[in-house]
Amino acid sequence: MKVELDIPGTTFSALRQPPKELAACLRLMAATKLYETGGLSQERAAELAGLSRQDFLVQLSRLGVSPFQCVADDLAFLSSIK
Repeated sequence: MKVELDIPGTTFSALRQPPKELAACLRLMAATKLYETGGLSQERAAELAGLSRQDFLVQLSRLGVSPFQCVADDLAFLSSIK
């Protein structure tokens, strides 16, 4: 499937990236945020980013995003185990 975006010329010029690099960057950023918010699994987010799962994990680290997804209930359960 293909998605098209209209990017204002001023934004495009401020980013100073060739179109293909910008497209890859936007895919990575979207995949990262969707993974971070629980919208996509690592596997699907890596696929969206156009990366292997291992390379996606490297990018998560570079962007300061944890590769682990957990919610408050998970943490509460773990802290109750003695």
